[in-house]
Amino acid sequence: MEKWFWQRTIAVSLLLSALAGCSGQNAKTTGWQEGRTYRLTILHTNDHHGRFWQNKYGEYGMAAQKSLIDSVKKEIESGGGRVLLLSAGDINTGVPESDLQDAEPDFKGMNILGYDAMAVGNHEFDKPLAVLFKQEQWARFPMLSANIYDGKSGERLFKPYSIFEEQGLKVAIIGLTTEDTAKIGNPEVIGAIDFHDPKKEAKKLIDELKKREKPDIIFALTHMGYYENGKHGGNAPGDVSLARFLEAGDLDLIVGGHTHDAVCMAAPDVLDQNFAPGDNCRPDKQNGTWIVQAYEWGKYVGRADFEFKNGGLELVHYELIPVNLQKTVTSDGKTSRVLAERHIPQDRPLLDFLKSYEEKGQKNLQLQIAVTNGKLEGDRQVVRFQQTNLGHLIATAQMQRAKSDFAVINSGGIRDSIAEGVVTYKDILLVQPFGNHLTYTDMTGQEIVAYLNIVATKPVDSGAYAQFAGISMTVEKDRVADVVIEGQPIDPDRTYRMAVPSYNAAGGDGYPRLIDHPGYVNTGFVDAEVLKTFMENNSPLDVKAYQPDNEIVYK
Repeated sequence: MEKWFWQRTIAVSLLLSALAGCSGQNAKTTGWQEGRTYRLTILHTNDHHGRFWQNKYGEYGMAAQKSLIDSVKKEIESGGGRVLLLSAGDINTGVPESDLQDAEPDFKGMNILGYDAMAVGNHEFDKPLAVLFKQEQWARFPMLSANIYDGKSGERLFKPYSIFEEQGLKVAIIGLTTEDTAKIGNPEVIGAIDFHDPKKEAKKLIDELKKREKPDIIFALTHMGYYENGKHGGNAPGDVSLARFLEAGDLDLIVGGHTHDAVCMAAPDVLDQNFAPGDNCRPDKQNGTWIVQAYEWGKYVGRADFEFKNGGLELVHYELIPVNLQKTVTSDGKTSRVLAERHIPQDRPLLDFLKSYEEKGQKNLQLQIAVTNGKLEGDRQVVRFQQTNLGHLIATAQMQRAKSDFAVINSGGIRDSIAEGVVTYKDILLVQPFGNHLTYTDMTGQEIVAYLNIVATKPVDSGAYAQFAGISMTVEKDRVADVVIEGQPIDPDRTYRMAVPSYNAAGGDGYPRLIDHPGYVNTGFVDAEVLKTFMENNSPLDVKAYQPDNEIVYK
């Protein structure tokens, strides 16, 4: 492994100048000793999204994470070092067993795991603020964000930073949240909240910390997203932009989340797109600041081992440790799943603690969500051949949540029908089991017509066949015509917003790839949760109201 990856030494004069103190003053203030090596390990996760329980294959889950984290702590602390366990946010939204219990098993499980701090993520605002403040009371660790303000009082809504005294070192951890929360969050929840520019808030806070606290080390715990080489498109700026905005060396490390990336580099400014469980991981480094992110759902625990000596900080080792992740292998024409690395046993006390929540969550899946007065058609032999009321309903739900002008979904993402009568959450998960996210893209009318020429002409009897809401058109051979949005012929120069599932936005089913478009935004909302909320809010549902009425005419 190249030396540039494993080592970074900050000159004593540069570091202490940045921290507003000379070597003698710092040693006196914080207690670190000349000539002594201090070891500090950062363990980190992000974008947990309700995955307190292992999946059906036995992958990830908090009980296995507990065994892994305890093992690392024992190793480091037996050698005289110290471990901090951090989460980069988005504990909420993704798994119904968690969603229906306001993420109580997740936050209380995090207490048992021993988290020291977490950043406030955008999905912490999915439910009313009363739920968020209840979660803050459950947490025995600080929920950090320096750039979220009460719109009326002008005061910060959360603690902006925490100070940890470790072996004589003073470690400051600041929290930051993406500005995009203001546009992808629930307006009923965030209407009275201001999301300030996290880069500017970080600069202001770091200057204050240097004067008031004089920390030896400053980390940022962010939920802003990782965008390769800072190219964030239509999204708010992320971790790379943050590091470049600050003075060199202002931050020693950014522990990030939001974009569900394994931040492992193939080269400077180039992500390793082929990273797989068990591979070596080189974190990014921008303007003297390391940047890490551990993918999603607790599938990995990131481990960063630092050494501090005479005012200099050095990253001596980094890895993403897979938590019982599996890979598929083919032998003799048969495909099977095998562990990518060693098996991590589940911590029995934590498993027993979480089991009651899992069982309660399963019961909650049977609770009534809505009532319909007829069948919502999602049968494979129908929904892949024609526009249906269920396809139109799902597209309408996504269009409303994304505040878009129209919506497109692939029929392959609709896996079942919903029968007349009582609808449960389990029924919804049978319809949308894949956990795709809701995305939207702002495009010109000209771009949309080019997009529809590919998508609307997908053949029947395939999962690519598209269902629509909010738009009408005529489809003939390989092109569309007479496109109407909001009752008006499409304007080639006007900008429209289109909602589409993340699977298709990434190019799934042969749809044009949108994730690199400057107007693209992944809201992070899970499709089944979007449908559940829409059906709850519109129950009882009249299925005739969603019956297609020749909006899409095929010739």
